Amino acid sequence: MFFILSIFLLCIIYVCNFLVIQKTKDKLYTNIDAVLVNKVGVVLGTAKYLTNGQVNLYYAYRVNAAVTLYKASKVSFIIVSGDNSSKNYDEPTDFKKDLIKAGIPEAKIFLDYAGFRTLDSVVRAKEIFGQTAITIISQKFHNERAIYLANYFGVKAIGFNAKDVFGNYGLKVQSREYLARVKVFLDILLNIQPRFLGASIEIK
Repeated sequence: MFFILSIFLLCIIYVCNFLVIQKTKDKLYTNIDAVLVNKVGVVLGTAKYLTNGQVNLYYAYRVNAAVTLYKASKVSFIIVSGDNSSKNYDEPTDFKKDLIKAGIPEAKIFLDYAGFRTLDSVVRAKEIFGQTAITIISQKFHNERAIYLANYFGVKAIGFNAKDVFGNYGLKVQSREYLARVKVFLDILLNIQPRFLGASIEIK
């Protein structure tokens, strides 16, 4: 019985992963010259620092990717969507400070403090910020899942892939991604919505 259940779960993981990859493979870009132009890029948040105090490379590479996209005039505005669930944890503001240091004008940056999950980030880009076409900025594996969700919720999304992270830390994060992709389909099946919506914010 355990063996059968294990095979069944592995099949579910495989199918979910396959569907996400197949539906998004033509919407991902690593070459800045090939990226389509959108008004808004959405940076998906993550912590700036790891528990050992070192800078999180996922964070650093997303900052670099957003700056590259903006300076190449592939987007005119940046939404940083991340977790600000407590006074002492504020992903969007960390990103904003570093984006400004890298040369993006403050007026071009908008913060989404309620991007607790990828689903929240892509839905709020549409419902709060009024965007139906966006460029998502994260690592490839994350972009794939985000684009799949965005498309399901009526947002025409492409992804600009930030540099990936390798080694033990990268392997650990990407291993969790398989389960996150199963959760994509559970969320769709259960009609899960963002934790918070709120007043509209005009990007101009």
